[in-house]
Amino acid sequence: MRNTVKNYEIEYKRWLASESLTDCERAELVAIAHDEEAKELRFGSPMSFGTAGLRSTMSMGIGCMNRFTVASATRGIAALVKKEGGEKRGVAIACDSRNNSMDFAKICACVLAGEGIRAFIFDDIRPTPELSFAVRECGALAGINITASHNPKEYNGYKAYWEDGAQLAPEHASIVAAAMAEFDPLDLSGIADFDEAVRSGLITVLGAEFDEKYLAAVLGTAINPSLVEEVADELKVVYTPLHGAGRVLVPEVFRRLGLKHLYLVESQMQADGNFPTVKKPNPEYPDVFTDGIEIANRVGSDLIIATDPDSDRVGVMTRTPDGSFTTITGNQMGALLLDYAISERRKAGRLEGAFCVKSIVSTDMAYKIAKDNGVVLHDVLTGFKFIGEVIKNYEREGKESGFILGFEESYGYLLGSYARDKDAVEASMMILEMTAFYKKKGMTLSDALAELYKRYGFYKEGVIDIYMEGLDGIERRKRIMQSLRDNAPTEIGGVKVASVGDYKSGEVKDMTSGAVSPTGQPSSDVLYYTLENGDKVIVRPSGTEPKIKIYILAHDECECTLAKKLEAYERDGRRMTAV
Repeated sequence: MRNTVKNYEIEYKRWLASESLTDCERAELVAIAHDEEAKELRFGSPMSFGTAGLRSTMSMGIGCMNRFTVASATRGIAALVKKEGGEKRGVAIACDSRNNSMDFAKICACVLAGEGIRAFIFDDIRPTPELSFAVRECGALAGINITASHNPKEYNGYKAYWEDGAQLAPEHASIVAAAMAEFDPLDLSGIADFDEAVRSGLITVLGAEFDEKYLAAVLGTAINPSLVEEVADELKVVYTPLHGAGRVLVPEVFRRLGLKHLYLVESQMQADGNFPTVKKPNPEYPDVFTDGIEIANRVGSDLIIATDPDSDRVGVMTRTPDGSFTTITGNQMGALLLDYAISERRKAGRLEGAFCVKSIVSTDMAYKIAKDNGVVLHDVLTGFKFIGEVIKNYEREGKESGFILGFEESYGYLLGSYARDKDAVEASMMILEMTAFYKKKGMTLSDALAELYKRYGFYKEGVIDIYMEGLDGIERRKRIMQSLRDNAPTEIGGVKVASVGDYKSGEVKDMTSGAVSPTGQPSSDVLYYTLENGDKVIVRPSGTEPKIKIYILAHDECECTLAKKLEAYERDGRRMTAV
């Protein structure tokens, strides 16, 4: 029997009896009176505030996203800001198109104002990267973004940022978490009235004039912006925001670059937190392009671009030689953008001191491209805050102008130092510029990718998601990771394991000599298997969803051999995590 069994019932009844609840909220709790699993899921334990903030389904309870837990988290942010003496610098706030997002964002502003802390809040939904930019542009000490990125419609989340525009560091997240533990989430006293706080100047509303500052920063990162105008009569692009925050600024950037033939997926242009046209609003999934493909085939488009609800990730489908459309994966797009950016910056005489950053689970083709071009590549843990940390270190030395690209395999890219989070607005612009470059040469992005493989060999990546939902999901994930630590595999897919990197202990062990060396990375629950042939298999629990993720990074001179290797690695990856 779980230790929380008695406690969750007590907490459930306390919420049920609270005068802070509306009739609708109370009715929601009454409806689960006899559902023990639902009560334990909602009241068994609070959401854990970490460097990624909070993320959960939207419902009543300490383990869910609701106005009470949002207010509690913001009181934690207020405690951090006060500890640093940042009341006058304030906090920037944004949100995406999800249900309740704007209400939650306003609650954040009102909690801060009630604490005497200045708040900057956008007048409507905005892309996540604009929030990162706003923190820096407004001189704010912190930032709050209400979003669950590409999760299903039932979810929402709370991301916290620091003054550099990157998500909170562990030491700051710990302060917020400790402060949250001191508050009763049902106590909403001391929260300011929104309109009154606006009149008093404690809350500043940001509108279209601020978008112009952000757009100027984005457009300033274009390497060769005239390319789009040069092929504007022939180039056709289809775009969808998937009912999210990219619906205004992505098309605007395209138009300002000179794109004449832009076709919007009207069925997905309206901001709608129910995401009615897709099962999951994730540009990694080919099925979200269904409506876009229909338009693209009708108008003869070269490209389809989709951004996720908070417009920090971007997915692309490109025309292939046989006329059909194919998805470009996050790894492939990272390699294409890196190769293009290096090539064009070299032509412009801007390659001196160049560096790029990728996550440890992203394609190794980036190593080859960077090495062959004399560009420094940094490998960091998963999470864009680590990419932002590298940029910040260069900035301290006045060398951030050398930044070329930061990317993750999960469709996140940044090509400018104006923000510290992945930016689908900017990435969409650069993908358009790159497409125009290849259009002038009579090539599609599919052709460009084939050329990369000819130059560098075949690189393929795979991701396996092992979902473990329900009450025992967390424990199962912990058991699997511990089992792998206790019994490290000696071979995967028929290939011997050369070394095992345990990023939790911070050690890499050579499986032949037994020698141990440091990972050189912060502590994280990640296991990294390097095989004798140089391929890699990485296992880690997801930080935002109830699953374990297995990443496969492989390469070969022969595409057929590579496909067989991927199958073998995937088979053994599933076996390794079947505990």
